[in-house]
Amino acid sequence: MAWTFLIIAGLFEMFGVAMISQVNKKRNWVSVALLIGGFGASFLFLAFAMESLPMGTAYAVWTGIGAAGGALLGMFLFGESKDWKRIVFIAMVLSATVGLKLIS
Repeated sequence: MAWTFLIIAGLFEMFGVAMISQVNKKRNWVSVALLIGGFGASFLFLAFAMESLPMGTAYAVWTGIGAAGGALLGMFLFGESKDWKRIVFIAMVLSATVGLKLIS
């Protein structure tokens, strides 16, 4: 269950990152509320995951999901560059995340 909480935390992290972009484009209270709610839910599920996962592993996986997911959201939703070098480095982040899961 801890890994499920961690994945949910990472998905909320991605949502929070997307909301940062939204707040920068359109400042209103709904965008700010969604930003705060996304990051708040992310921290809450991270805390649940850390009840049984080591802190270093949980934090590394959480940030990996958020970083890679944020980059992928930027590419597919916000028209950012899809250069092959970016994709290689995102794949490296994701493979490191899977590696941490395998050794934990």
